[in-house]
Amino acid sequence: MLRIAILASGSGSNAQALVEHFTQSPWGRVEIIVTNNPLAGVIERAERLGVRCKSFDPKTESDEILSLLESSADIILLAGYLRMIPANWTRAFQGRMFNIHPALLPKFGGKGMYGKYVHEAVSAAGESVTGITIHMVNEHYDEGAIVAQYQVEITPGEAAQSIEEKVRELELEYFGPTIESWIAQLSEQQ
Repeated sequence: MLRIAILASGSGSNAQALVEHFTQSPWGRVEIIVTNNPLAGVIERAERLGVRCKSFDPKTESDEILSLLESSADIILLAGYLRMIPANWTRAFQGRMFNIHPALLPKFGGKGMYGKYVHEAVSAAGESVTGITIHMVNEHYDEGAIVAQYQVEITPGEAAQSIEEKVRELELEYFGPTIESWIAQLSEQQ
């Protein structure tokens, strides 16, 4: 059974869905949630779920947190983590760090493209389809190998908030099962 760490910066709805999903999984278990935001809602969620949570300052504690992650986790899942991952972290967890992005990459990715900004851009572009991308993390925003994409139809020019609600449903439904499938395939190869 693989040990999972989650990195999150916000309310933690995706983190909670992952914890709940892996509570029932024979393949992995969430061991720790790490946040760069000492006021993040994910802290309270972690407490309610009985999962260890650590808040840290990325400017001064990056190396300490990397050591903690290396000793606590086999894979890392980014669930609304809003900072660039340091290169030494991506090297340490190469091929074992995943992000969920609220659009169909390579469209609407890169620096500054997160949350409502993605949905606003999708709306402004008049897209008729959007979705989520689960991808591996490397040293560049949203450029890691794509693991899976799931899409939903939208009306061109649809309000960003409406798009966000549709995309959130995909995130909550597919992130855990997709990672579990990846873990199962990896375990079968060993």
